[in-house]
Amino acid sequence: IRPRYEVRNWPLHFLFLFSAGMGHEIFYITCLPCIHWNLDPFLCRRLVNMWTMVMYIGQLMKDLLKLPRPPSPPVVKLETRVDVEYGLPSTHAMAATAISFTVLLSAQSRFQFPFQVGLMVAVTMSSLVSLSRLYTGMHSVLDVISGVLLSAVLILLTYPYWEAIDQFQLSSPLSPAVGLMLPLFLSYTYPDLGHYSTTRGDTTTILGAGGGCFAGYWVSERLGPTIEPGGPLPAPLPTLTLHALAWGAARFLVGVLALVGTRQVVKTLSLRVLYAWYKVPRNDSSARRRKEIEVPYKFVTYTAVGLVNSILVNRIFVLLGLS
Repeated sequence: IRPRYEVRNWPLHFLFLFSAGMGHEIFYITCLPCIHWNLDPFLCRRLVNMWTMVMYIGQLMKDLLKLPRPPSPPVVKLETRVDVEYGLPSTHAMAATAISFTVLLSAQSRFQFPFQVGLMVAVTMSSLVSLSRLYTGMHSVLDVISGVLLSAVLILLTYPYWEAIDQFQLSSPLSPAVGLMLPLFLSYTYPDLGHYSTTRGDTTTILGAGGGCFAGYWVSERLGPTIEPGGPLPAPLPTLTLHALAWGAARFLVGVLALVGTRQVVKTLSLRVLYAWYKVPRNDSSARRRKEIEVPYKFVTYTAVGLVNSILVNRIFVLLGLS
């Protein structure tokens, strides 16, 4: 029986619930691609690569360390889906830190902006997401601090190699194979806990999306120019006129419809094929938790989402005159 609670500060309550949502799938599939569609594919490519690596390491550490989440009671847990997962480190804190500071460090060479303002925004975003995990009762202070520090260490260790990774991803003929086969291998070799947990499926989702984008950007590079800052770099930040906001909203709507539609179609088709292959009744929803079904359907689904985001959506913008 979960403890009862009373909300006495609704603005703060909704702020932390919204901040916690920035670590869920709906945020990743809608807001993160907007950086590609409306600002710079270069930044999106960088942050997706870092997000994939950081999240995989965080999820893996959870299931290797097996440290529990805070007990309830005494804490009140406002989320239930990931309650069965282990606690340390907080992957919400890791993802928020990685995304915020990867964009900050990468944007310096692409856009003109006051670094102090960008640093304040990055610290604010990562802090809100981290604090939201304490507010929702999903993590301890140690979980959150460990997530932030681990993400910071990974950024420091990999930062000198970001340019080399960019060159390999866009130029090497091996890039698509490495970008797809390595995540698939990591998905199938993810540790088996002996009981069902959402970490394996979530990790496969992340690896599939990251692998699809990794290969998709290689293909997109060969199809021609995409929406990128014009003129010498670093370029001035785009002016937020009503026309620019309307065009951005239109690109957002078209892009989200393309990604969500791809997700639903590929998910449905892949599950039907796998259910038929393993002779599972279609109404047996619990069967999708089995490794031989969960890993391939999630990997194929989100690889398709990554490919559509990095290849197809820009071509749709050109056809619709939204580029």
